[in-house]
Amino acid sequence: MQAKSEFRSREDTQVEVLDALVDRREDGMTVFELRSRVDTDIDGLEDALSELKRDGLIAAEARDDRTLIRPADRVVPSEEEATAESEDAQSFLAWLRERVGL
Repeated sequence: MQAKSEFRSREDTQVEVLDALVDRREDGMTVFELRSRVDTDIDGLEDALSELKRDGLIAAEARDDRTLIRPADRVVPSEEEATAESEDAQSFLAWLRERVGL
């Protein structure tokens, strides 16, 4: 699942972080787990996390000697929004296949 569309106009690294966190919204992710999912160096990840935290789009909590990062509720699409975006993507692919002749 991806972050809501209104948060997708941010820098690529920030969008990748949000998408990864939305996928694991229940469990949260450590910085090391995020690092393995996001295509950037540690400095780029740190910058993205700082900006997302400043804008209130993520929250961090300490649990069992680990810091877990989670997306803010407003970043996570509802089931209806996720279904609608998936259907839009499928409609686009169907249009593209028809256009190309596949």
